Amino acid sequence: MSNDLAMAAQLAGQSLRFGWYFALNRALDWRTGQLSRMGAAPRYKPVGPVPSLQELLASQAQLLMSDALNVRDGLYPPMDDDAASLPGHLARVRQMFADLPNAYARRKQKDASTAGRQPAADGLPGYYAQDFHFQTGGYLTEDSARLYDVQVETLFMGAAGPMRRTALAPIADFMGGRDQRRVRLLDVACGTGRFLRQVRLAYPAMRLAGLDLSRPYLDEARRQLKGLRGAELIEAPAEKMPLGSASVDIVTSIFLFHELPPEVRRSVTAEIARVLKPGGLFVFLDSLQMGDRPGWDGLIEAFPERFHEPYYRHYAIDDLEGMFTVAGLEAELTTTPFLSKLMVRRKR
Repeated sequence: MSNDLAMAAQLAGQSLRFGWYFALNRALDWRTGQLSRMGAAPRYKPVGPVPSLQELLASQAQLLMSDALNVRDGLYPPMDDDAASLPGHLARVRQMFADLPNAYARRKQKDASTAGRQPAADGLPGYYAQDFHFQTGGYLTEDSARLYDVQVETLFMGAAGPMRRTALAPIADFMGGRDQRRVRLLDVACGTGRFLRQVRLAYPAMRLAGLDLSRPYLDEARRQLKGLRGAELIEAPAEKMPLGSASVDIVTSIFLFHELPPEVRRSVTAEIARVLKPGGLFVFLDSLQMGDRPGWDGLIEAFPERFHEPYYRHYAIDDLEGMFTVAGLEAELTTTPFLSKLMVRRKR
């Protein structure tokens, strides 16, 4: 397939994918409104400005076009981010809608305790053993791992995968002239392995590792990598990685830092700097912060009100640049693709 055809196929596939998740998003929003009218939970109205739906869709279209252009330019292959079959995917969608009343009942009661009651919570950090997003079981059950990606993609109208893929471009720049067999990449808080799958498709011979605290999510990551060369999956906290100093060439962190307390955020940053080799690459992708897109600040304000995100408000105003600089991670690039913030740093 020519590069132009690959770009067109990528754009067409992403457009269909957007249409599906946009429809799910609207259906979920309708169901949420129905639950609110039934008294499950009131809707939060932000004080700050929020973009119109047209602005959001225009920005998302720009994200999808940028991704297609990167495919055309050979930076990475077309998107294939789900190892599940169509029947399996539809089953997850049905389960997501079935679980919604329970999640919204917990939201009304401000109850984020189902994760802490799981046997798997024993010995885990307190900040982790809670129901992020009010999802049943937090990050500690098989059902949560099954539903997480369809929930996130529905929330972001199919943009979660394309936002993650923006982290592939700086990796491609770093890999120019390098033998991928000699490069080791660590994805910190790899979750269900969606990003690891994208990296594996782009770099079949690269040595990959994923680190996460949740065994069910690591099990889901194994399923996502099924049929591909595997990755080393490590069950451990990001603030105490069982890896040697200067042992990794590339570290990625995808939507982790907004779920960490401020002091843990700094400990994790120090660990990332420790395990990176001198000259190594750190690729950070997370939520927008306040002021990144001033006309969108209301979205950032509303997010922790709609979902259980206890550390998000501090993240939204945290000095990430200063934190990375103190750790010895020098700035190379900062951009804001759609609802995310991409920061590329090098280890001094």
